[in-house]
Amino acid sequence: MDRSPDSAATAGSVPASAPPGTSTAYPGGGRHEHRWLILAVIGIAQLMVVLDATIVNIALPSAQRDLGFTDGNRQWVVTAYALAFGSLLLLGGRIADLVGRKAVFLAGLVGFAAASAFGGAATTFGMLVAARALQGMFGALLAPAALSLLTTTFTDPRERAKAFGIYGAIAGAGGAVGLLLGGVLTEYLDWRWCLYVNLLFAVVAILGGMRLLHGGRPADRPKLDVPGTILVSVGLFCIVYGFANAESHAWGDAQTWGFLVVGAALLVVFAWWETRAAHPLLPVRVVTDRDRGASYLAMFISGAGLFGVFLFLTYYLQQILAYSPVLTGVAFLPMVACMIFSSVVATNSLLPRLGPKPLVPLGMALAAAGMAWLTALDTHSSYAAHVMPPLLLSGIGLGLVFATAMNLATAGVAAHDAGVASAMVNTSQQVGGSIGTALLNSLATSAAANYMVGKKPTPQARTQAALESYATAYWWSALFFAVGFVVTLVLYRPGPPRSLTGEAVHM
Repeated sequence: MDRSPDSAATAGSVPASAPPGTSTAYPGGGRHEHRWLILAVIGIAQLMVVLDATIVNIALPSAQRDLGFTDGNRQWVVTAYALAFGSLLLLGGRIADLVGRKAVFLAGLVGFAAASAFGGAATTFGMLVAARALQGMFGALLAPAALSLLTTTFTDPRERAKAFGIYGAIAGAGGAVGLLLGGVLTEYLDWRWCLYVNLLFAVVAILGGMRLLHGGRPADRPKLDVPGTILVSVGLFCIVYGFANAESHAWGDAQTWGFLVVGAALLVVFAWWETRAAHPLLPVRVVTDRDRGASYLAMFISGAGLFGVFLFLTYYLQQILAYSPVLTGVAFLPMVACMIFSSVVATNSLLPRLGPKPLVPLGMALAAAGMAWLTALDTHSSYAAHVMPPLLLSGIGLGLVFATAMNLATAGVAAHDAGVASAMVNTSQQVGGSIGTALLNSLATSAAANYMVGKKPTPQARTQAALESYATAYWWSALFFAVGFVVTLVLYRPGPPRSLTGEAVHM
């Protein structure tokens, strides 16, 4: 049986004999007549995973008072999730290819819900950190299974464009939604509901997934690459752990640079091994396609620039403008709306006509301009005149980046590689976010300390030092997106991608 990328089993192509508008179901995908309901189920699951990266940030002060852990330990509530999620995503994607996407999707939902309930009931700091690590582990199963289900369910190019526009908007806006939802739950209920709320999302997604998705194992199951799995999982763990340590240790500390060096070395060995393994965890054919490789880099760079900005703009709104947690979340909604709008327009109308080359670089440029604009914020800035315009600009740009990159990162991939290709999307964004947050935190802290040298620690001086730290983070975020502009402009092929027009794709 032909399982090459230009066969009918390629995710993102439609058999020539299929009538226009037909969406063919592949093993592990969904019934084509229910594909839009499947999109809703997948969207709920993806939203749950993405918003969990930020929703707990709002709840941290309340959880710290309740459980009595120190300022030095509180970062582990966030880091435990990032470590497990980032290091296990590729394994989770391959498990979906091996076992079947429906089974892995449902197992991820059940495990994520159970971990959330465990965390919400935590009576000690250790319980909360363990729950967050379990959330990350099951999220690493859930996220790539969800995206690969989307890839194998929507095969008609026009419908695929709509589906990925919506999915890309959810993935990009989930962090801002987490800030809003976390603020509402913390202010009006209790910090524990920032974890318990996942049970509501999970129940809806589980019921929908059981009803709508096809079961069964894939017909062409790849074998598990054990050495590759160990190398990449430990390597990514060391990278994320090293950058997380940079927030509380100096860059010269062995716990920072040591883990980064070991992690980088293991990833280099992993890349070498994948060219020689009989059944590679991440087949070279998945990442060497120019459009797909550019999409992974776009997700990495935008993750690095975006996650940190959510953090620093949240600090600015609450500490400088004295916004409540709820009002802080509401302040991000215009950005979310622009992200959704540009995502849908990009994938429905622009990508099929223009291709990714003008869209993703333009999105990077708009995001860079928005970040640079934010550097002008001061104690006298108002939301309508000074905060919202750069948020709107950044939202439009990020919508172009996320929707286009997510679409092309999985288009044209053989069905038996859909899980690991989807995992690479999440891995790129998650590792990029971890690196970006650590770097921006370190740079912002240094900027604040440098400003205070030789000055009395008056309230005015401390406020100005905070503003200097935020501006430094925004400038570096702008630089990240500027690099993304150059990289994507060079790498993306001109013209509409063949993988989205139904033509054969050879890798």
